[in-house]
Amino acid sequence: MKRFLASLGCAMTSAALAQSNLPAFPGAEGFGALATGGRGGEVFHVTSLEDSGPGTFRDAVSQPRRIIVFEVGGVVRLKSNVAGSSDLTILGQTAPGEGIGLYGRSVSFSGRTNVIVRYLRMREGIAGDRGKCSLNLAGSANMIFEHDSIQWGRWDCLGLTQGSHDITFQNCILGQGVDPQRFGALVDSALNITFSHNLWIDNQSRNPKAKGTIQYINNVVYNWGGNGLVGGHSGADHQLDAIGNYFIKGPSSSSRFASEFTSMDNVYQKDNYADMDRDGKLNGKLVAEAGFGESASAPTFVSAPFLHPQIPVTIDPAAVAFRQAVEGAGCASRRDAVDRRLIAELTSLGGSGQIVKSEAEVGGMGEIAGGALPVSSAHDGIPDAWKIAHGLDPKDPNLATGDYNHDGYVNIEKYASDLAGAKP
Repeated sequence: MKRFLASLGCAMTSAALAQSNLPAFPGAEGFGALATGGRGGEVFHVTSLEDSGPGTFRDAVSQPRRIIVFEVGGVVRLKSNVAGSSDLTILGQTAPGEGIGLYGRSVSFSGRTNVIVRYLRMREGIAGDRGKCSLNLAGSANMIFEHDSIQWGRWDCLGLTQGSHDITFQNCILGQGVDPQRFGALVDSALNITFSHNLWIDNQSRNPKAKGTIQYINNVVYNWGGNGLVGGHSGADHQLDAIGNYFIKGPSSSSRFASEFTSMDNVYQKDNYADMDRDGKLNGKLVAEAGFGESASAPTFVSAPFLHPQIPVTIDPAAVAFRQAVEGAGCASRRDAVDRRLIAELTSLGGSGQIVKSEAEVGGMGEIAGGALPVSSAHDGIPDAWKIAHGLDPKDPNLATGDYNHDGYVNIEKYASDLAGAKP
């Protein structure tokens, strides 16, 4: 009996360890990749595009321990800022039509932990509060944002401050900040932040401001204004691993694709490229250390990377990162008109691009087309066709939160990953 109990204890420990090492979803990488979100909680269905009330996005994120799916596609026109809870998974790819977008005010997960956000558009716009960002993370931890469009922030598109730590942004579009600052992202006093395979576009500066410990791998920065990637330039030590990024000059860009560093910025840089000739071709040159600044504006360069998350980031050549941004940044499976316009600017390779005071200068939010949901007999967010293809009962009312193949992901997560092109 003792031997049996010991064996059982080892098996349970191994299972718990395997679960603790499970990525947030297949393909999750970097410091936020081990977030579990709402796994183990209820599946909540967004059924309304209204600002507030039952079945709205605001209602969905008001309580923790939820996996949020969408029965409607379109624009949620926010009348006030939205504050989300901890322990949430938001699966924007489940929305029909062109997906889902939040417009008019800020979204915040400040002071929260353990959040997964996929395929969501967050666009504050000029009607939002001065000093706010489209996405605000102050004192936040253990989060991953993937294939999101984070745009039109009034202060920065993204604010990541006050000791926030262990957070990943991958395959996102961060761009076209609006007045008064028109900046990309402020990272201030934040630790273990991963920016991987993102597109930064049409920001006056801060792509991002790198004040903390930051992995910056395979990002594409296009049409910065005064400054591209910015150092922490403060009296404290900062660490930045900048690997395989592509800086591409646009119509608004200065020659400073990386700037405002000091000796307190400790930088490992490798295989970064800058294309500064605006000739419509991707033909950048390998960046030398001097490209990050010289004399008093130079960082302290180091010979090895600082940062090593438990799930490492896949590093691609910078030219591959460019192609991946064109094909996959933002809500790429069903881009709306805003993101299609930004990708067209990027592919012009210097021919077009615009830093704006207001989104009205480039057509505003417009509409996001909705659509019909596939048939689901159990009304649980998983189509009958998917269940049948996996040998499951379409009418099982508890199937969405089950785990038919015992891989650690619940079935609604498996379905959502299939929608995103990853099959666990």
